[in-house]
Amino acid sequence: MTAKRPARRRTTASDAPPKAKAKTKTAARKTAKTGTRIAAPRPKSTAPAARKAKRSKARPTLRDVVLGALAELKAVDVRSLDVRGITDITDTMVVASGTSDRHVKSIADRVVQRCKEAGFRPYGMEGERDGEWVLLDLQDIVLHVMLPRVREFYALEKLWEGGAAA
Repeated sequence: MTAKRPARRRTTASDAPPKAKAKTKTAARKTAKTGTRIAAPRPKSTAPAARKAKRSKARPTLRDVVLGALAELKAVDVRSLDVRGITDITDTMVVASGTSDRHVKSIADRVVQRCKEAGFRPYGMEGERDGEWVLLDLQDIVLHVMLPRVREFYALEKLWEGGAAA
């Protein structure tokens, strides 16, 4: 009759006395010979959904970039008008006011800067020298930044009021 061998108990890293981490292959072999198991960190999940979530950060829309830049520089009385049903020139018209001619210029410059950073190319800018009324053409959006007295005089919102406020 053959003698039974005693059941071998598996040891884990938590059961074993603390040891220094194995830095070389030789030390790793010695650790393997002693029977203690050192758990290697598991790689992060590379499921297709996880990879897509990393890659597909939502690119902000042009409207979000423009309105964010206007809010950043504290533009006054910002109105966004949807003019798709009225004209073929643009989809959205944004009208905002600045407190001074310098403020109007800096608002327009910041909008251009943010649009370029987001990958949108501005097509043209008019009136930046005087600073009373700056018009910025972004193709899908036309931005008017004006002094309050100029905005009141021209009343663009009333002119385009046929479009619903966006």
